Amino acid sequence: MMDRNAAWCLLTEFTQSESLRKHALAVEACMRAYGRKFAAGSASASTNDEELWGIVGLIHDFDYEEYPSLDDHPYKGNAVLKERGWPEVIRRAVMSHAEYTGVSRDSMMEKALFACDELAGFITAVALIKPGKSLAEVDTKSVRKRMKDKAFARKVNREDIINGALGLGVDLDEHIGFCIEALKGIAGELGLDGSAVKTAS
Repeated sequence: MMDRNAAWCLLTEFTQSESLRKHALAVEACMRAYGRKFAAGSASASTNDEELWGIVGLIHDFDYEEYPSLDDHPYKGNAVLKERGWPEVIRRAVMSHAEYTGVSRDSMMEKALFACDELAGFITAVALIKPGKSLAEVDTKSVRKRMKDKAFARKVNREDIINGALGLGVDLDEHIGFCIEALKGIAGELGLDGSAVKTAS
């Protein structure tokens, strides 16, 4: 099994953009939280669930900076993972997070990755427009309100957020709230703990 350090090294090898690295960390945090949640409710869950889910979240877009086109991402990344001996369970999850690959989302981990990907980015965008640029200022209501504003974070696919929660079998508001709480745990790493505003003033 590849560990978290190997996943971080892979991400930083291919991704120089700070915002893309932060997105990877955000999705990882949401995935770890869901890994814990679903492992707690499953007798067959292994103790590696949180680590495995986190790794998948961390590397799901590792090839995006170098290969951003629909023809290349995540196919090029999958080829790199295969070449370097990453396990099928991780490669399949990475492939399944993109709607257009034709890889179905069968496991809870695959469904969670799809559900967390766009939402993590959207919650981050909402935090960045708050006066304190802090996740502490973000709640489910503010996220839902911004989802209705088509001009806000227009690259984020609202349908993917809605369908992601549906696929996971979780109420949308509950899903949003759950991911907000997961992101608060790494607010400092994401630069969304309010310190950016304090430093600037």
